[in-house]
Amino acid sequence: MSDPMRPPVSHHHPEPTSLRSGPSRSRASLRTAVVWEVLQEALERRVKATGRESLDVLDTGGGSGNFAVPAARLGHRVTVVDPSPNALFALERRAAEAGVADRVKGVQGDAHGLFDVAERGGYDAVLCHGVLEYVDDPAEGVRNAVAALRPEGVLSLLAAGLGGAVLARALAGHFKEAKQALDDPNGRWGTGDPVPRRFTAEQLTGLVEGAGLRVGAVHGVRVFADLVPGVLVDTEPGALEALLKLEEAAAELSAFHSVATQLHVLGETGGAGETSGAGETGGAVEA
Repeated sequence: MSDPMRPPVSHHHPEPTSLRSGPSRSRASLRTAVVWEVLQEALERRVKATGRESLDVLDTGGGSGNFAVPAARLGHRVTVVDPSPNALFALERRAAEAGVADRVKGVQGDAHGLFDVAERGGYDAVLCHGVLEYVDDPAEGVRNAVAALRPEGVLSLLAAGLGGAVLARALAGHFKEAKQALDDPNGRWGTGDPVPRRFTAEQLTGLVEGAGLRVGAVHGVRVFADLVPGVLVDTEPGALEALLKLEEAAAELSAFHSVATQLHVLGETGGAGETSGAGETGGAVEA
């Protein structure tokens, strides 16, 4: 397709783990916990505001269901749009294993032709995770995601952060590549960089506001997780739990947004912000 959400490869990432879900933790939860916590709270607010226990959720580029399946476990109806048949097959299998196959629907499509397969103005929440890095026109991608929302709805936007890539290359001793990423308009460190585009918090919030939403929260994701040696996390007693708590605390502070591997922006329609008490999660709105 001319405007794919991501390369047509199925990436099997573990499902997000809520920080409130119990004592069990995994290394993979470092990559998803902050986003899932913010998203879960946003969905809970929409449930209270609408008076409906089940929401309609659209997950653009949702792949094998990292967030779709947990959202369905909460009782919501989730439509996943992804260009990869392999990812959609994995989604179907994962949803069946989780017992939520009746609440998860996968359709093949991309951000450019979103409304060929999804309903315009038909969703209470739209997830746009790992999509903007790959589309030809990020502004169009955000506009399409917003157009899929009902008059009162929320947008969960997750994209690669520029600062995190610069810092990672520098700490690995690749100083020229770090400088290249810093200077490149797309934030790429070279021809071998697998990520076509990275963003600053200012750029992402600008895209959200430009599409007509208010920014409810901005969080840095994987501020420390990608920099800490795995052997330390895996062998030091209590290290994983402590790192998770550190990630959660740092995510809300705007000072750490500039060094996060990913950036998460929660956008809300005017109506959603007024009825849901947006901002109560404590997320920093500064960018």
